[in-house]
Amino acid sequence: MGAATPVVELKQITKVFPGIIANDSISFKLHKGEIHALLGENGAGKSTLMNIVFGLYQPEEGSIEVNGEPVIIDSPNRAIELGIGMVHQHFKLVQPFTVTENIILGSEPKKGTRINYKKATEEIRQLSEQYGLQVNPNAKIHDISVGMQQRVEILKTLYRGAEILIFDEPTAVLTPQEISELMEIMKRLVAEGKSIILITHKLKEIMQIADNVTIIRRGKVVDTVKKSETTPQELAEKMVGRNVTFKVDKKPAEPGSVVLEMANIVSNNKEGTAVLQGLNLQVRAGEILGIAGVDGNGQSELIEALTGLRHVDGGTVKLLGQDITNMSPRKITESGVSHIPEDRHKHGLVLDFSVSENMVLETYYKPPFNKGGFLNFDAIDKHATRLVERFDVRTPSIATHARSLSGGNQQKAIIAREIDKNPTLMIAAQPTRGLDVGAIEFVQQQLIAQRDQGKAVLLISFELDEIINVSDRIAVIYEGQIVGEVLPEKTNDQELGLMMAGSTAKRGAAHE
Repeated sequence: MGAATPVVELKQITKVFPGIIANDSISFKLHKGEIHALLGENGAGKSTLMNIVFGLYQPEEGSIEVNGEPVIIDSPNRAIELGIGMVHQHFKLVQPFTVTENIILGSEPKKGTRINYKKATEEIRQLSEQYGLQVNPNAKIHDISVGMQQRVEILKTLYRGAEILIFDEPTAVLTPQEISELMEIMKRLVAEGKSIILITHKLKEIMQIADNVTIIRRGKVVDTVKKSETTPQELAEKMVGRNVTFKVDKKPAEPGSVVLEMANIVSNNKEGTAVLQGLNLQVRAGEILGIAGVDGNGQSELIEALTGLRHVDGGTVKLLGQDITNMSPRKITESGVSHIPEDRHKHGLVLDFSVSENMVLETYYKPPFNKGGFLNFDAIDKHATRLVERFDVRTPSIATHARSLSGGNQQKAIIAREIDKNPTLMIAAQPTRGLDVGAIEFVQQQLIAQRDQGKAVLLISFELDEIINVSDRIAVIYEGQIVGEVLPEKTNDQELGLMMAGSTAKRGAAHE
């Protein structure tokens, strides 16, 4: 095997799903000791391609070589035998088990008929030290942070002898500190001779860590470039197919009176534990309040409490001074609240309804959409056509099922519907999650336009860049409470990251 033989080479891989060519004759090479980023918008075919390498899908055409030898990867077990490991975006861990139990699951070292835990624990400890993972083999999964759980997933692949690691959007759930630590871990893995494929749509991370970048657009390879010879601007253009600006254009906010006031909100989960514990928050007309926090600190519960999807056990929610605590979702909507939900499939759209029907999900019972108890389809279709045109929702027709739209267009459809209700308060939860730079730009401009029309906008996002760029004020949520407020122009990733991790440095007084 010559020095230049790739550790993995894909040759003209084509994968077809009903009605869509997910991968269109894609070729890709990974060399030993490199970090090769696979960049593309959502739906470009990155994950499909890697699921083929990991044996979860079979390609219709094309071949795969590992270390110069042609191979058929017909299952994840075969991939693991070939030294390929995948760190999935959604961890596949058993919560009540320990780290060791999770790592050895399915490949337990035996001592006679008994599992040899001691040997396993020792091996895991050694691997953890060798790669700087700092994982406690005896901790239970439900007691460790998301970042630690990810390291357990990495260890799982290393324990099974992976030489090639595929990371699928690995930073989506991490704090800024955890992201820097993950970058260090990846560098360490490569220094020890491993090779990494990084699936991502985040340009910043590619510039920090990748050696080479392959850009995929609509299932085809657009280009492969050296990181050292490209810029974020150029990568964005190749990924989206047009020029993209990264600066969010907005004039300073002119906040008016208080629109939303949440005072001492307490909400318990089924076990009686408080998931919101005395949360206080105010959003004014004509401003965007951004909520920064690590996933799982009460963001979802805050939105549910506000939109009538969860019971508030203490405190009050007021809209323009009127108490709307524990009102029904429909009442809350009618009192002037619009909501772009964080899970567009679960709470945003009915996937098997047409685009047209989805545009009136919350207003179908009102005129002109309802006449004497019957739906007026002419009026509904006219309404949908107007919104699809105004918000550039790319759909074959308004009769198309929402399911068949791309993620970005599903999101545009929801935003069109919610903005058209002309709300007093717009709640935007993860509004750009999983979207590419072009769609992100559009969504952020829409939120700013709402603000400029004097609406109150509450933005909840895990993307710190988005929080800093779009918000006029930032509130940090930690363990169900707002632990501090800062101004975007007076803060940075590091300070926010520390607050998000619960260390309440001088609140809002930093960088004065």
